[in-house]
Amino acid sequence: MKASILALGFLLTGMQASFAQAPTSTTATIPPTKAQQEIIDLSKQKWQWMADKNVDKLAQLFDDKSKFVHMSGTWKKDEELDIIKTGSIWYKNADVHDVAVELFDANTAIIWSRITLVAMVRGTEAKTEFTVTEVYKKQGRSWKMLALTFSSVRDTHVIKH
Repeated sequence: MKASILALGFLLTGMQASFAQAPTSTTATIPPTKAQQEIIDLSKQKWQWMADKNVDKLAQLFDDKSKFVHMSGTWKKDEELDIIKTGSIWYKNADVHDVAVELFDANTAIIWSRITLVAMVRGTEAKTEFTVTEVYKKQGRSWKMLALTFSSVRDTHVIKH
């Protein structure tokens, strides 16, 4: 039980989000396209909404069929929103170190972000290094998040651009 709570804490810490995510180039030398920058900005805003526990904005962003993979499990939109709302995981700050974005067509995007997440998980603060993978699909004029996955990594982990 204690191990499960600790694992959940680290997972939530990974999803943490009060967030210093400066617009980051998708490569060392090539600036992001307008569409890539739109996804980078949306991801940054999402981290802030998570830190602020703004479940109304997040509910609009998350697709009804979206899935969230944490260190302690996988759940759906309603469970993720409840976790954020109740503060069982509070994503206090996501310090984004690097971002890579790929557009697969005009309506599908994946963003990989290297972050240091500070989160409160069941009353215990945790600081964890993650690579977060987010999948977005454009529906009408808005992007919807389909999936968010936290992968625990070493602080030396590098995203290939």
